[in-house]
Amino acid sequence: MTDTDATERCFFTGLHDSLPEKLKNKILIKVIKEETTKMIQACERLMSYDEQNRSSWIVFDRDQVPMFDEIIEKAESKNIEVGWSNPCFEIWMYAYFGEMPVIHDSKKCCSEFGRLFKQKTGSEYKKSNEQIYSRLIKYGDEKHAIEIAKQKYEQCIRNGKIKPSQMIPCTTVHLLVDEIKGKTK
Repeated sequence: MTDTDATERCFFTGLHDSLPEKLKNKILIKVIKEETTKMIQACERLMSYDEQNRSSWIVFDRDQVPMFDEIIEKAESKNIEVGWSNPCFEIWMYAYFGEMPVIHDSKKCCSEFGRLFKQKTGSEYKKSNEQIYSRLIKYGDEKHAIEIAKQKYEQCIRNGKIKPSQMIPCTTVHLLVDEIKGKTK
């Protein structure tokens, strides 16, 4: 579940579309048009309606989300996994091209990623591009992206940064992608 109809939805829809047919109906991607804090309640409602929703995730970035750390903590206390990115989702996509630079501002991160995306793919970067995932897969390296994200996370922990809002650049989206991809094997 995500709170945006653009980048995160396009990325995960593309990932979903790349899955074998037998798995597509087992993974549900939902966008809620409410503030980020409501995703936990929406996720809980969805889990209560269908027992098959055993592994539930919310995906969002620090960008302009107030109470970023508190939302993550609350979700985790309710056994909802969190795929967060700091400063923005684009920092996760950077990893497909072999890096996760230290950028604190989400607008700068998006524009810098846009330049890299154009350089690597030959296409303009648009948050609402339905082909984001397929371009990342074609021109980048997902296994390496997962490894980079894992290393950045571990580096933050080693440096004493334990609150997600302090962890820049960092993401846990790789855990969700890895989980989904692991189900295809």
